[in-house]
Amino acid sequence: MKKRFYKYFPWLFVLGDILVLTFSVLFSNQLFQTFQDFNGLDFPAFPAFIMIWMVITILKEDYKIGRTNEFEETFKKLLASLAWFLVIISMIWLPFHDNALRLLSFLSLAASLFLFLGIYRVAVHLSLRKYREQGHNFRRAVILGMGDTSDQLAKVFRQRKDFGIKFLGYYDDQVKNGISRGSIKDFFREAKSLDVDQIYISEHLEESKVKQVINFADENYIKVKVIPGGRLQLEKNLSFSKYGDFFVINVNEIPLDNAFNRVFKRGFDIVFSLFVIVFILSWLIPLVGLLIKLESRGPVFFIQERNGENNSVFRCLKFRSMTPNDYADTHQATKNDPRITRIGSFLRMTSLDEMPQFINVLFGEMSIVGPRPHTVPMNREFKTQIEKYNSRHKIKPGITGLAQVKGYRGEIEQPYQIRARVKLDSFYIQNWSFLLDLKICVLTVYELLVNRENAY
Repeated sequence: MKKRFYKYFPWLFVLGDILVLTFSVLFSNQLFQTFQDFNGLDFPAFPAFIMIWMVITILKEDYKIGRTNEFEETFKKLLASLAWFLVIISMIWLPFHDNALRLLSFLSLAASLFLFLGIYRVAVHLSLRKYREQGHNFRRAVILGMGDTSDQLAKVFRQRKDFGIKFLGYYDDQVKNGISRGSIKDFFREAKSLDVDQIYISEHLEESKVKQVINFADENYIKVKVIPGGRLQLEKNLSFSKYGDFFVINVNEIPLDNAFNRVFKRGFDIVFSLFVIVFILSWLIPLVGLLIKLESRGPVFFIQERNGENNSVFRCLKFRSMTPNDYADTHQATKNDPRITRIGSFLRMTSLDEMPQFINVLFGEMSIVGPRPHTVPMNREFKTQIEKYNSRHKIKPGITGLAQVKGYRGEIEQPYQIRARVKLDSFYIQNWSFLLDLKICVLTVYELLVNRENAY
């Protein structure tokens, strides 16, 4: 059963891709039936497009869905393949079509592929998880060497049935009395009869025995993985770098260290900020500027130095919501703050005062989503009080962030509030994904509409 699964699943996966691709094209073309003499994508070219998609997905091995990967990883694989596909077909198809609607048709196709292939890929991922959770398509695993980290891994195997890893037990020379299945020598004798697929080696195992296990595994086509010790069991993903034949572990690498992730996030920032600037700020700035000027003297914009990526200082833009004062950088706004103007109170309550920061986003000083930037004096103060506070500056600050949608917005009255913000910012940095950004954007809109308690 296991061999048949690995033999046929890739082809079934690709076949499903092709069916969804065909449906996406039909759906996209259906949108343009209202346009006279325009039939959307040319079907004579469709077989070539299918071949291009098959080559891309097979070469990139999209059908390989990691047992321990979350569905976000599957979705990111799709985005990479889709980007390659759209670039290739745009070079083949667009230049040879003069119809004025060809670009609109292409964008419609891209949106359809994104939607339907995204649903299909995530559905396959979740279905595979469920299939494994029910006891199918599993791999047999043993742990050689016992210890705290070995016990933690065994606990994960028992709890996460959806990983599809059947834990057979421990082998250890030191532990007996039924806790282990036997010694390392016993493992060599029993491995074939147990049909072991994966071996997890504790870091405490002697080097000579580790070499024996690896040689044995190579001869019997068994995968070997080493369990890092407690010092490396951190709340982050580890990756490896190769220097010739020498490997090192990258301990503090984050998702946005990946060039594709950075480009994708920056592309989203540019498109989104341009949309806001052209369609909203173009009329909002003159309107709000007039109201600010009618109520009080002073500039329309409040420009404040804040710490950005790698602690670099940038000039953050906001609509001015207070009367000009000398304490803006050091004194946070409080409830019923006498410095806040009437129009300023409305701007702060609706968060419209933050809208000019989309200009900072366009200039690359900020991102749509990220840790909220603090003033330079506040940064100096918090840095001495909060452990790992500076780690939140690994990426660009955001107009909104995970801490804000979790309720940590506005004035910082208690020490736990800034500690909670830093903890949530750290989680966001370590676990960034495009889906997480979208989720935070949706939750931001919800917070603005429903929760205004701390907006003052």
